[in-house]
Amino acid sequence: MEWEWNYVVWSTIIIVPTLIIVFSKRSSCSYKLPPGPPGLPIFGNIFDLGTLPYETIAGFKHKYGPIVWFKIGSIKTMSILSAKTAAEFFKNHDFAFAERKIIDTMLVHDYNLGSLALAQYGTYWRVLRRICTVEMFVHKRINETVHIRRKCVDDMIHWIEKEVDAKEIKGSGIEITRFVFLSTFNMLGNLMLSRDLVHPGSRKASEFFNAMMRIMELSSNPNISDIFPCLRRFDLQGLRKKVHREMGKTLEIASTFVKERMKEREDGGEKKEDFLNVLLEFEGSGKDEPAKLSEHQINIFILEMFLAGSETTSNSVEWTLTELLRHPEAMARVKAEIFEVVGQKKKLEENDIDNLPYLQAVVKEVLRLHPPLPFLVPRRAMHDTKFMGYDIPEDTQVFVNVWAIGRDPEYWDDPLNFKPERFLNSKTDFKGQCFEFLPFGAGRRMCVGLPLGNRMLHFVLGSLLHEFDWELPNNVTPKSMDMKERMGMTVRKFNPLTAVPRKTSS
Repeated sequence: MEWEWNYVVWSTIIIVPTLIIVFSKRSSCSYKLPPGPPGLPIFGNIFDLGTLPYETIAGFKHKYGPIVWFKIGSIKTMSILSAKTAAEFFKNHDFAFAERKIIDTMLVHDYNLGSLALAQYGTYWRVLRRICTVEMFVHKRINETVHIRRKCVDDMIHWIEKEVDAKEIKGSGIEITRFVFLSTFNMLGNLMLSRDLVHPGSRKASEFFNAMMRIMELSSNPNISDIFPCLRRFDLQGLRKKVHREMGKTLEIASTFVKERMKEREDGGEKKEDFLNVLLEFEGSGKDEPAKLSEHQINIFILEMFLAGSETTSNSVEWTLTELLRHPEAMARVKAEIFEVVGQKKKLEENDIDNLPYLQAVVKEVLRLHPPLPFLVPRRAMHDTKFMGYDIPEDTQVFVNVWAIGRDPEYWDDPLNFKPERFLNSKTDFKGQCFEFLPFGAGRRMCVGLPLGNRMLHFVLGSLLHEFDWELPNNVTPKSMDMKERMGMTVRKFNPLTAVPRKTSS
């Protein structure tokens, strides 16, 4: 869903004037705030942001510099717009901004208290982070689960072939993202729970999937309660109520998966080496650590892995195929590289990826131009903080605009054009040390699932390019392709990519 700011504003016009006195209280004038656009009373800069706020805020840099201050309703906001300021932020002020700004719909069922991404910076967050980095997303365990991803990619290829045969597609094409999303959802289902979660024969799995989809859609809506927190109690758009219902369904289903496993363990059943088993076997050892993770915490962790993993992977695959279809020379080059390394008779395997430098460069270039989360997950100032000569008040939310940083002409040659070659023979990567390229963040709260997500993205994309030749639908040319964006949980194409798959000839 787009950030329909005008809708949000006009929905509050009747109520907000009665609360003017609340918002008229001013902070101390002693603050030296960063420069930024003047805002309206009460509404701040809502009207300035448009439907693609990361693009609008990037434009502020020309007038106000690389650190910009503005207000979204009553929410104090700072945005970082250059690699230099991002480096200062993550290297020297990471701790001061280690908290998250949490949207209203993520408060239901205490989701924020069990979430790794949103958890308060402290003991529980450190426990989950350690479990992920030591037990789950390490190369040894990822390598042990190659067969799972192999099966799910094979299923995806089969689904696409069946879709083509069933529809007798000639020039209309298919929405490829749907198949990628379902495949990654099943990958995560097998890694977390040792089962497919999208399958025609499983009613419970289908209910879980459908409820998760509704949570993603509802949580991506702009919410009056986030812009004016004093109105949260009224839930004017009913979003919290709807998310509460859908999240309740997913937690209930996740709970049945967990209870089934716990009973299997009690009955001496076969031990499954999946992520759920890691969570159930956790035993706290450090000071103030919980002895065990509660069932509720485990359920929320399961939900979070699906929310984060399936959306970002499918989104990045869609943008990559879009850019390759817009640039036939790049498409030809990456396919030639794959066939040179893999051949036509064999399947692409995960261990082939290291020998595909141009494929890796294509993925990096897409993440530079189309980072899934253009603001990352917003940070929050834990206390009043000095940052690069400015006074940043406690509770200020921080947008690290990686969309703007990835297009900064100070660091990138011809930054608006798709040029994978810029990453060949380059040491620039997305592991949090190259501050001009931060699609997954940096510092303490960098994306913990990066090793697995990176493997899934390259394997799914490479397999699609190896198994099929992709063409544009009739009456669509590379120059006429629709590149309009919409902002929801991630930045997706406004209209899903439709492409025609032709089985690669042997």
